[in-house]
Amino acid sequence: MTAVGTDPRVVAAGRRVLALEAKAVAAAADRLDDRFTAAVVLLRAASGRVIVSGVGKSGLVARKIAATLTSTGTPAAFHHPVDSLHGDLGIVGPGDVAILLSKSGETEELFGLVEMLGRHGVPIIAITGEPGSTLARAARVALDGGVTEEACPHDLAPTASTTVALALGDALAVALLEEKGFSRDAFASLHPGGRLGRRLLLRVRDVMMPAGATLAATDPMGRAVELLAHQRGLAIVTDQRSVIGVVTAGDLSRLAEREPDYLAIAVDRVMSAAPKTVTADDLAAAAVGLMQRHGIMALPVLDADRRLVGVVHLHDLMRAGAV
Repeated sequence: MTAVGTDPRVVAAGRRVLALEAKAVAAAADRLDDRFTAAVVLLRAASGRVIVSGVGKSGLVARKIAATLTSTGTPAAFHHPVDSLHGDLGIVGPGDVAILLSKSGETEELFGLVEMLGRHGVPIIAITGEPGSTLARAARVALDGGVTEEACPHDLAPTASTTVALALGDALAVALLEEKGFSRDAFASLHPGGRLGRRLLLRVRDVMMPAGATLAATDPMGRAVELLAHQRGLAIVTDQRSVIGVVTAGDLSRLAEREPDYLAIAVDRVMSAAPKTVTADDLAAAAVGLMQRHGIMALPVLDADRRLVGVVHLHDLMRAGAV
């Protein structure tokens, strides 16, 4: 492959587009008001599914919004506005809500669908750049997806407007899942396959090693050296199975540098008290996050009664696909 040098003009064009679209999304966020609340309330109250539709680029965005809603616990389906008038509208039923996308709000292909939805009593949420448009007037709730200009230098190709519409769809889906109390476990149940599924379903108990021998606070560091050699660089200090501290290989190295007779020193003078821990039922991904935030390679694992049951190591988590 031939190496290509950086062209400042090309990079500047890319940055201009990103900056313009970021500004458009920020402006849309500033415009959110009680209409957004009304849209989320309408979606939450729906006992059926969410029908999402649009034409052209708006149709592509509509497909993504439908997919996001479905993956976050709200059954949704994309319907092409023309196909829906030739039999596909049979899937629409009581309790449904529709989200219709149109930059101008005057997309003629949508109007047949709008009329049929009205006959079925299906409320419409519009995402449009023209709040006074035909679509906006027909909708129960109209969200303002307007932009001052497209990122296209000719101000023609839908770019900033589709980005804003997509962001508004994401905002609806996330606000809705929060209102519903949609949990990580529920999300995992809808994404059982692939790397994401493993991260969401894998628990610490699936990866941890059983707890081995432990130290008492009064034990000498000579005993800690033995455990560190056999337990992958982490020795756990307990009192009646309650974890009160840990000693790491790093602690031992630092101690040996400053104390010639370190083997006789009591463990409680060296250990890190109140160490970070996880429970066996915690997500493995949560254990990885804790390790990364605090620079830890291994964690004691506790049961529901806060008693030591095992140890989980970062390398094991990585091999299991939790990272």
